[in-house]
Amino acid sequence: MQVFPFTAIVGQERMTRALVLNAISPQIGGVLIRGERGTAKSTAARALAALLPDIEVVSDCPFHCNPHHLDTCCDRCRQRAAAGETLPVSVRRTPFVDLPVSATEDRVVGTLDLERAIKTGERHFEAGVLAAANRGLLYVDEVNLLDDHVVDLLLDSAAMGVNVVEREGISFSHPARFILVGTMNPEEGELRPQLLDRFALCVDIQGIRDKDARVEILRRRVLYEQDPEAFCEQWCDAEAKLSQRIVAAQLLLPQVTYTSDDLYTIAELTSEMEVDGHRADIVILKAAIAHAAFERRQAVHELDILLAAELALPHRLRRQPFENTQGQMTKLERRLEQARAEVSASPHNAEGAEETDAKKKRTY
Repeated sequence: MQVFPFTAIVGQERMTRALVLNAISPQIGGVLIRGERGTAKSTAARALAALLPDIEVVSDCPFHCNPHHLDTCCDRCRQRAAAGETLPVSVRRTPFVDLPVSATEDRVVGTLDLERAIKTGERHFEAGVLAAANRGLLYVDEVNLLDDHVVDLLLDSAAMGVNVVEREGISFSHPARFILVGTMNPEEGELRPQLLDRFALCVDIQGIRDKDARVEILRRRVLYEQDPEAFCEQWCDAEAKLSQRIVAAQLLLPQVTYTSDDLYTIAELTSEMEVDGHRADIVILKAAIAHAAFERRQAVHELDILLAAELALPHRLRRQPFENTQGQMTKLERRLEQARAEVSASPHNAEGAEETDAKKKRTY
């Protein structure tokens, strides 16, 4: 059945922005979407996977290794290439893996056949979910109901880009670079703060209250259910344009620069909001770079930083008993509105415009 188009989702701009930024730069570290039932959380995750372009893979590799980037390939593919073998190449859809809540550690990371290793000396690895998700999207619905240890494994792999399995002195590793998307309904329980902080971005969403928007949601959903193919055809051009824009941003990403002033802006922002640790600073920078690339710019602006902070800070603000953190986020929103106004008023506010700031600042 045709997946509901990503560009046909009404509203929920923060959610779609967080997903697109992770598609551009999976190194950001994933996104957690929290919200009440029926707010398109699952729909958006599946739609993003369908939006991503096809990928070239080593045909007989269970990890979907990229034949053009051997440094990110598994040991077996690298050994074959070093031996002079021409790796077989095929084109596949970007993997979408749906992790069930009942998943065990072995199901997630995979298993080593110890008996075979002892008898023959060969390391035989039974691939798990992380192998299937490499270079794709790993979706975890109701992540708050998943075993904490399994969530730890997912977050570790997402951060390191590799999955290491060790059993009885025998180890095996393989690439595990994926877009991690978790969704949850807070009414069914919260994640532990330690796990919550390790999700790079977090979006809290609610049902849309505007009557016109609700009518449009209803209309689009009914049309989709009546004839999915015809409905998706109407959004084909919009989907293609967004997909092409994501690919272009991925290519531009390594060229995006930032300045020492940008780093101070991030540090001042997280310090003023009393954010513990330094993970938020790193996430904001990565997300700001991805947003600049999405906007076809080669330099980070303050607006990129504020838009990234809007996604990276809500779940990291200190919460004391009876304390409301909404005031801190309101200050951020006001600053964001001011930055948007300044960008709109700028004579250089054209798509793809180069950085015109004359100040001599060191770039990285």
